Amino acid sequence: MQLRAKRKFVNRLALALAMAAMLFGLFWLVWILFTVVKLGVASLSLDLFLKMTPPPGSTEGGLANALVGSGMLVVLGTFVGAPLGILVGVYLAEYGQHAWLGKVTRYVNDLLLSAPSIVIGLFVYAIVVARMGHFSGWAGVVALSLIVIPVVVRTTENMLLLVPNTLREAAYALGAPKRTVIMWVTLRAAKAGVVTGLLLAVARIAGETAPLLFTSLSNQFWSVDMNAPMASLPKVIFDFAMNPDPFLQKLAWGGVLLITFGVLILNIVARVFFRQQHSH
Repeated sequence: MQLRAKRKFVNRLALALAMAAMLFGLFWLVWILFTVVKLGVASLSLDLFLKMTPPPGSTEGGLANALVGSGMLVVLGTFVGAPLGILVGVYLAEYGQHAWLGKVTRYVNDLLLSAPSIVIGLFVYAIVVARMGHFSGWAGVVALSLIVIPVVVRTTENMLLLVPNTLREAAYALGAPKRTVIMWVTLRAAKAGVVTGLLLAVARIAGETAPLLFTSLSNQFWSVDMNAPMASLPKVIFDFAMNPDPFLQKLAWGGVLLITFGVLILNIVARVFFRQQHSH
């Protein structure tokens, strides 16, 4: 009886500590969201979406160029990084589980996954911006794609490894070649996890600021020229939040609200999609 009572006490203590840790994390999350909504809603207007970023001292302006610039950088960065990440993930799961090249690739991918984004920005600055002689949207795309690749590689490999080998063996028994098995059996079975990883990668790069400081920099004016400096929402938020002008600070909070809920929606969609597909 004494041992049983001791186990119950330890179990209740562990449960209480876990609940306390959860409440501690939720407290800060709710506080952050409340602050973002409280300060960001006040700046929501049509001007926020239709007007360009204003110069210091102006009382009119918006974030139109930053919103378009961020959209272009994120979409192109995903378009470049996602296919490469999926292909590498397929190689690691289907071909390179025990090969030396697979082990090296997996190790390098883990390094990229844990590397600070500012290091990636400096790397792209050295190999792209410095050689081109100017900042550009393409340099930003390269930096963001290098952040997308390791995330997609890890999720693709893990999801493919979860596919039962019996599915592969059944396809092989029917005479299907390996490339057909990968394309129409394993990838289709793991598509929910792959898409989830892709959405999480998009959510991560949507709020990245450090790589863009050294690559696309910023642009106060409307520009869709990828060979020139390009505005982005995280960079504009960084600049305006540090500015003493109350109007620019207000715009920064509007940008924070948009990017926070954009990332939040992407994360929710990714998890709901994965849960629905997994349940089927």
